[in-house]
Amino acid sequence: MTNLILAAIAALVVGIVIGVFVGRSGQGTTLRQRRAEQQIEELRSEYTRYQAQVNEHFMESAHLLRRFNDAYRDVNQHMARGANRLCNDEDWMEELAQETSKKRLEEVREDASEPPRDYAPKTDPKDSGTLAEDFGLKKGEKPQQA
Repeated sequence: MTNLILAAIAALVVGIVIGVFVGRSGQGTTLRQRRAEQQIEELRSEYTRYQAQVNEHFMESAHLLRRFNDAYRDVNQHMARGANRLCNDEDWMEELAQETSKKRLEEVREDASEPPRDYAPKTDPKDSGTLAEDFGLKKGEKPQQA
């Protein structure tokens, strides 16, 4: 009977030791899971705050741009009304329109690049151009064969 009691006590001690090891290893995993879940929740809340800030920024930008456009339109209308009221001279308006169109044409000419020429310029139509085979040779000389 004593052997049976000693065996039972030994089995109890071994069971307690195994239970403690299993319990601690399970707690480590659970603790890590809880920490990971907390980090995920923190990241989600930070991301949500960031999205809210971005939305707020663009809403305020849209509002400010709308106000800017309204102010620009008001200034433009004011200038147009003033011009109509103060500058009623038809000749002056035609001259202004012509000057504006001349400036636009000049701007186009300055910006436009000249297309490449497929001929050589020359001063006299009878002269040979720089692309001619005998350009720069005296009369009677023949070009050298390569």
